[in-house]
Amino acid sequence: MKAQRLNIIRDVLAQTSVTSQDELRRKLRRRGIHVTQATLSRDIHELQLFKGPHGYSLPSVNGVAATTDEDEDDQAPSLKEMLDSFGLRVKQAMNQVVLNTALGGAQPVAAALDREEWPEIAGTIAGDDTVLIVCIDMRQAADVASRLRMILEG
Repeated sequence: MKAQRLNIIRDVLAQTSVTSQDELRRKLRRRGIHVTQATLSRDIHELQLFKGPHGYSLPSVNGVAATTDEDEDDQAPSLKEMLDSFGLRVKQAMNQVVLNTALGGAQPVAAALDREEWPEIAGTIAGDDTVLIVCIDMRQAADVASRLRMILEG
């Protein structure tokens, strides 16, 4: 059932623009797929969808939508690509770093940061335009903030 649901999500996104999770959930329901918001969030993360100005997009390789899990893993957007697309500014607050993004950019940026698996980061929380990065201590937060600023300015 999960593989079928993921394929239907790919099909929906290939055919039409989808600007929110709720809209995607409604489109799936019309196709006979009933999912909770939590399940849909996990599916979006697993498919490595990213949200841009025109809604959700499938990851692509050379402009062609990826169709296999292996292809999707090979071409996940890098942290630099996500910060180039969505990143605005970085601020340190004690052992935390606040990363401001363009509207709708926080979740794909946080996912890209999570994939980096930086050891000084304990975890991330993403809103719509802000990523909260919790670090082990203040020194490591300063290092993370500095690295992110370098990427943003890069």
